[in-house]
Amino acid sequence: MLRLTLGELSRPPRRILCLGAHCDDIEIGCGGTILRLLREDPERKIYWQVFSSNATRKREAIKGASLFLGTAKSKKVAVRNYRDSFFPMLHPRIKMEFEKLKKEFVPDLVLTHYRHDLHQDHRVICELTWNTFRNHLILEYEIPKYDGDLGQPNFFVPLEQEIYQKKVRYIMDAFETQHAKRWFEQETFLALMRLRGMECVARSGYAEAFHCRKLVL
Repeated sequence: MLRLTLGELSRPPRRILCLGAHCDDIEIGCGGTILRLLREDPERKIYWQVFSSNATRKREAIKGASLFLGTAKSKKVAVRNYRDSFFPMLHPRIKMEFEKLKKEFVPDLVLTHYRHDLHQDHRVICELTWNTFRNHLILEYEIPKYDGDLGQPNFFVPLEQEIYQKKVRYIMDAFETQHAKRWFEQETFLALMRLRGMECVARSGYAEAFHCRKLVL
């Protein structure tokens, strides 16, 4: 297994773009990785964009971003209100959102949804990510849910105990309206990270995993 740190890349990521279709997607999919990256270098610049929300969910999204980005010296959080579950019909409008975004922020690393995620909103965000950012390191995160669409990721970020526990605590604290969902439980998030930690032989036993389509060494 090839092991490398992001700092060993020819251009270490200092500017990170986090994209989520819904208000809790970024936190669930890559919250631990963000916490780890900011612990290693608080000077990293973070642009955090959520595409679907309402008044209540927007408050939760802002709270979640605030918790996860607490140590970041430079951060911007944008929460839009595109209609949940209707992204394919809203494709042209969301495409324009991406066109504005690429003029405002030039990332070294993009964290986005998985190409084969069965939620239609997630797939639209992934498609537009690749349409817009064509010469960037893009990592596609995974969201556990009823659909059973978890794939076989090939890029792993081991997480120490302090970080994976903080991730789960922050998610549960920020998104109270989601607690009624049967899958939205600490055990769900810990189980997936434990599985990925086993697959990459993480020292702590826990990790987040991503799909990396292109990586140039």
